[in-house]
This record gives sequence, structure tokens and C-alpha cells, in this order.
Amino acid sequence: MAASGYRVDAVDLSAVALAKPREAGGTGVTYRQLDVERDGLDDLPHDAYDLITVRLGWAFVRDRTRVLGRLRERLRPGGALCVITPVAGAVPERERGVALDEEEIGLLCAGRESAGRYDADGLALLVLRGPAPAAPVCAGKGRPAAHALTGAGVVVTDAAGRVLPGWSVRGVWELPGGKNEPGEDFAAAAVRELEEETSLKAGPAGARVRAVLMDSVDGMPRVTAAVQVTAFTGEPVVTEPRLIRRWEWREPADLPGLTRPLFTPGAHVLDTVWPGLLPGLPPVHRYPVTRD
Repeated sequence: MAASGYRVDAVDLSAVALAKPREAGGTGVTYRQLDVERDGLDDLPHDAYDLITVRLGWAFVRDRTRVLGRLRERLRPGGALCVITPVAGAVPERERGVALDEEEIGLLCAGRESAGRYDADGLALLVLRGPAPAAPVCAGKGRPAAHALTGAGVVVTDAAGRVLPGWSVRGVWELPGGKNEPGEDFAAAAVRELEEETSLKAGPAGARVRAVLMDSVDGMPRVTAAVQVTAFTGEPVVTEPRLIRRWEWREPADLPGLTRPLFTPGAHVLDTVWPGLLPGLPPVHRYPVTRD
């Protein structure tokens, strides 16, 4: 290329690799020892290039996506990045560490205005131009195994500041609340569960998430949102008698004197709204949520 009149920068990590062509002489070539992955590209002899060629070295680059982006930034409009690489499927197994497989080649070619692939004496020669603008895309990794319980516990208070616990068929006092439905946020879950369990109606805008709590039950992580509701309509009634025997408005100051247990997540939710009200609670990780 230099003999054809182009200005050429020859860059390599190895001083030995640069020594022989430098000794051979020739004009129009600038030699520079540089690690393009770790040293950055500010030390390149020129700011912009019409062609950047990576020959037999891409498999040795660890942070390929980042380095690819930095190289692309050094191309002039219409410029091309050429990667010449062995292909894993065409070399002996012992040499596959210096080759790219088809998945890596696909990643290299993705998001380009054009990506040409040619065979060069058994090597893949990739000519990349671009990029092609695209919105970020999200994807899952298949259906996950069940790992944790998530839900909301609701502290609902009336105009007098009294709180509404329920006497459960399981022999504990508990707050309204329950698990999230798929796609449902904590505030929406709190409002839905409140209506389903007590018939009280509240709007999501009036449900304030005060904190996210994390503990465990029977070896499974449990995440509970502490939600406070102060604006609602209706009167509490038992809508699920298989779960709750009755709902009672109670003074918060009376809660430490209950003669029957509080359901642990509900106790942590109450302690979020009234810190220190219930001493001696089991351990919990608490992540307060501040208003915007």
C-alpha cells in the first residue's frame, strides 16, 4: 500500500514484529509499538484513517466490542475496518485459540451498514462499514427457576391515624398485602391486594412505597415492599374468610402489646412506617425509598 502512494501506519504490540520491516526500509510507513486494547488510541500517528486492517490478531483482543468501537471512531466517513482471521471450524483444534468461531464473527459483523465476508487463502476477510443506528434490544435467557418471593405489605391508616391489621386463620396478626402479579409494580400490587382482602379502594397514586425489605423464609429469599396508604374509600370487610377472620383498626402504640404474633413481613413493614415501634424484630435488609 505504501508503494501505491498511501500513507501507512504499521502498529504492533511486539517490538520484534516491527523490527524486521523497519530494517527493510521503504518510504511512507510509520512504525509504532502499541497495545490498542490497553494503551488507547491517542498515540496513533494519525487521527483518522480510510482503512484499518487487523490481521491475525482479533482473537487475542479480550474487550472486543469496546476496541471495535474505538477503532470505528478513527475511520473517516466511508472508511472500512478489515479483519483478517482464521476460522475455528477450518483449523486444527490445537490452533483454535487464535481463530474466531462463527458466533464471534457474527458479533463482529452485527450492527454494520455493510459487512462483506470473503475467503482469503482459507482465512476469513471481513470488510466492515457502518455502524447502522439501532435502538437497544433486550432479551431474556429462558424461563428462570423460582428463586424468591416478592410482594407488598400495606400499612393503611384512617383519618385518626389508626392502622388496619387482620386476625389470620393461621393465628397471627397480619397486614393487607400479597404477591405481585406478573408485570405489576409494588404500588399496584398493594392497591389490588388491599381491595381484594378488605374491599377498601385506593388509587396507585395514593400508595407510597416507603422501603424495600429483604429477608428469607425456609431458605428462600423474600422481598417485601413496605407500602403506605392514607387515602381510600369504603369500610373494611372480610372478603376472604378462608384467610382472615376479621379486620380491626388499632392504635399503632398498642401494637407492641399484642398477645399474639405479628406476621414477620408485616412487622417489618410496620417498623418502616414507625421506626422503633416494635423492638426485637428478626433481621432484615431495609432499602428506604425516597420521594422524587
